[in-house]
Amino acid sequence: MITKEPRLRVGLMEGKSEISGCLHGHFRSPQYPRQHFSGNFTIHSLGGEILFNAGKGGGMIARSSLSLLCEDQATFSLQNVTIGNAFHWQRQEEQTFAGNLRILASGDNTLTAINDIALEDYLSSVISSEMSAAAPMALLEAHAIISRSWLAVMLKRGQPPTGASAPASAGDEHIIWYGREEHQFFDVCADDHCQRYQGLTRSIPDRTEAAVNATRGVFLVYGDAVCDARYSKCCGGRTETFENTWEEIPHPYLSSVADSAVDYGPVLDEEAAQRWLFSSPEAYCNIRDEKLLAEILPSFDQETKDFFRWEVAYDQEELGEILREKSGIDFGRVLELIPLERGPSGRITRLKIAGTKTSIVVGKELEIRRWLSRSHLYSSAFVVEAQRDPSGTDCRFVLHGGGWGHGVGLCQIGAAVMASRGSSAETILKHYFRGASLKKLY
Repeated sequence: MITKEPRLRVGLMEGKSEISGCLHGHFRSPQYPRQHFSGNFTIHSLGGEILFNAGKGGGMIARSSLSLLCEDQATFSLQNVTIGNAFHWQRQEEQTFAGNLRILASGDNTLTAINDIALEDYLSSVISSEMSAAAPMALLEAHAIISRSWLAVMLKRGQPPTGASAPASAGDEHIIWYGREEHQFFDVCADDHCQRYQGLTRSIPDRTEAAVNATRGVFLVYGDAVCDARYSKCCGGRTETFENTWEEIPHPYLSSVADSAVDYGPVLDEEAAQRWLFSSPEAYCNIRDEKLLAEILPSFDQETKDFFRWEVAYDQEELGEILREKSGIDFGRVLELIPLERGPSGRITRLKIAGTKTSIVVGKELEIRRWLSRSHLYSSAFVVEAQRDPSGTDCRFVLHGGGWGHGVGLCQIGAAVMASRGSSAETILKHYFRGASLKKLY
């Protein structure tokens, strides 16, 4: 188990031809020890070399990598940082970070920006990026514990290849899941692929730092091991199991639980899925209190209003275009979308797409969400309504769905509502991670 606070390499930007920003305070570089740098800067790459120009301190050239070490709690800003990459809320922002900045150059003249920072400082940003820093303190504390725990598991695991099946082909079954470990030059990225890390941009120091300090070194454990503590924005009323989303390795503490004080049972078949997704159960995450949502969610998440139950509609032509674009396969006219397997939350894990040219079974949940949307569907928990014209040749597909995200582990909105109703961080974590406990490791 982890015994001391580690330092992290957080990937902020990749594949950039230019990086620009500002150094707030003094930075120094081991490559140029007699110089101090501050003010606005631009960075380019040419022939594997890094060309750095700063407002104060002048320029320098480094071979393949450049380190800028902060002095006296100096910070740095980067322009055009992408958040929500490939999701429906994708945008670019200027963000400010604590810690050190490292730049790597690739042979194709592109640049990678990496933030070197201590774990506990990193967490202050994560909990105010994933949720609002104004959320109830119990939610911020619970989130600090699970984000710390997930990261410890990732660091211990190292960088194995992402699990995947063979590539899809006509008549094939395409089952793939996406790990969070395929970063070559850093430990974790700063976006939803790993954990949202948006620097100091959204932090309220007296709240986020208090939540992190109150839980410093505390981890969620199951037996003798730190938990691989997953979470998503809204489970839709019931959480999903780990094995239905990633590798088929059961994690007892990542079982399916009702997002409620009352257990209303798993979704076991298509008839149950119909009842479930057209219902509005008394789940914690079934909340429409705009004042509370404004308190617990970051501003860009508040733009998504229909996270608990939602609806998406496509005509045949549009759906066929999306499938060609996202899968690279020409299905012809799409005839049917047939759920073959579901998890207990109602999320589809295997979906048959039948067209006039080919039929393919796709899974798991994230691949289904990618194939059926130009960005991502909110979740794979949906039932399909096929609205056919009198001739039966043309069809409009309406997806009636529930939840936002994979649904495994902690439901962020549900946990925030629990906290708003007086539940402690420990109570929240024991609800979502059955059989797990808290342990201070450093």
